Amino acid sequence: MPAKLRCRMALDKDSRWERRTWPVLRRLAKEVPEAGLHVQTARVLRREKDVATGLKAALADGLFQFDPWYKEVMDNFREIPANELPEGMHSGCEFMSVCINTAVYLPWLVGQCAKYGVQFKRGIVKHISEAYSLSHTGKKADIVINASGVLACKLGGVMDKAVYPARGQIVVVRNEANGFMPTSSGCDDADDEIMYVMQRALGGGTVLGGTYMKHNWDPNPDPNIAVRIMKRAVEAHPELTDGKGIEALSIIRHGVGLRPAREGGVRIEKEKIDGTWVVHNYGHAGWGYQGSYGCAEKVLELVDEIVKQERRQSKL
Repeated sequence: MPAKLRCRMALDKDSRWERRTWPVLRRLAKEVPEAGLHVQTARVLRREKDVATGLKAALADGLFQFDPWYKEVMDNFREIPANELPEGMHSGCEFMSVCINTAVYLPWLVGQCAKYGVQFKRGIVKHISEAYSLSHTGKKADIVINASGVLACKLGGVMDKAVYPARGQIVVVRNEANGFMPTSSGCDDADDEIMYVMQRALGGGTVLGGTYMKHNWDPNPDPNIAVRIMKRAVEAHPELTDGKGIEALSIIRHGVGLRPAREGGVRIEKEKIDGTWVVHNYGHAGWGYQGSYGCAEKVLELVDEIVKQERRQSKL
C-alpha cells in the first residue's frame, strides 16, 4: 500500500502562515491565560524504518524534515542526541511549542470579535451568493470571506473538488503528559494512522491521536482504532500511566474530526462571484490553528486590495 501524505506542518516554501502565527500564539500562552493556551515541549521523532525506506509521505511533512525551517522560529530548539532517543528512532528534535484547549480558545475568540464590534448571525447557506444578504447592515455585503472549511467542496458557487476530509480520530484522557508533546513520523498499525500526545491547558485533558484518513467522512469513533491509538500513546509516553498500560488510562471521551484538506494546499485568493467580491480562506488540513493569524493577515491584504481597486474604479 502506498504511503499517504499527512500534513501537520508546512514546508519552508509555504511556511509564511505559520511563521506569522507562532509569535502570536506564544504571546497568548504567556500573557493571556484565559485564552486557553499553554507552553509545552514538542518532541518530534523520525523512526529508523521511515528514514531507511525513504518513506516520502512521512518525511515530506514539514514537521519531520531534517534541518527544519521552524528551528528559526521556535524557542529552545535542539536536536535530540542519539543517547536520548527512544528505541527504534533515527533522530529527532525538541522545541517549545504551545497546546490549545479549543473548548476555551474558540469562545475567547468570539469574545474578542464581539469586543471589536463583530455581529454574529447563524444561518444556512447553500450557495455563496446567499451570504451576500446576511450583512447586519441590512444591505448587500461588499465583500464576503469564505471560510467554509471542508464544505467548500459542496458550497454552491464554490464547489471546490480539490477539497476533501482528512478524518482524525482521538481519545481524550484525564492522565497528564507532564509537559511533553511527543509525535513520530509513522507507526506500524496503518499508513493513515499516527501517534501524538497533547495535554490541553486549563484542565482540558490530554489528547491521544490519531489518524489521517483521506476522503473519509465517517464521524463515528472506531473502537478498534481507539485501542491502537491508546497503545501507541502509552508505548511512546509510558509516564501517562506510570508504566501500567492502557488499562490505567482514564478516558473522558472519544472524538472524530474532519480536517479540511485540499489538493494543492490552502486557497487564499479573491474572486468575483455573481458580481460580489469573495475572499477564499480554506483548505488548511491539519495546521489551521497554527497558521491562522498568518492566513488572516493575508485575507486582510486581499480585502484592502479590493477596497483600493473599487475606490479607483469609482473615480473613473
